[in-house]
Amino acid sequence: MSIYVGNLSYEVTQVDLEEVFGEYGTVKRVQIPSDRETGKSRGFGFVEMGTETEETAAIEALDGAEWMGRALKVNKARPRENRKSSGGGSTRRY
Repeated sequence: MSIYVGNLSYEVTQVDLEEVFGEYGTVKRVQIPSDRETGKSRGFGFVEMGTETEETAAIEALDGAEWMGRALKVNKARPRENRKSSGGGSTRRY
């Protein structure tokens, strides 16, 4: 399971997140999605911790905390929803 980290400063790097979340346990992976066109951060990221206990500790400590001038939104990441095509027509596959 991953942790969703929202309302990030656009200046935050993967190393920054590793350092902050590392205070609560082992950080296995960090991902900060970037805009396809500009390559800039989209203002959110995902962190995977070593154990669920570490994830819970990080969420409880960091949700609502101010970091780099912003109040973080930290919670368990939800599975990605399937997006419907904006091209119209049937979504059925034959």
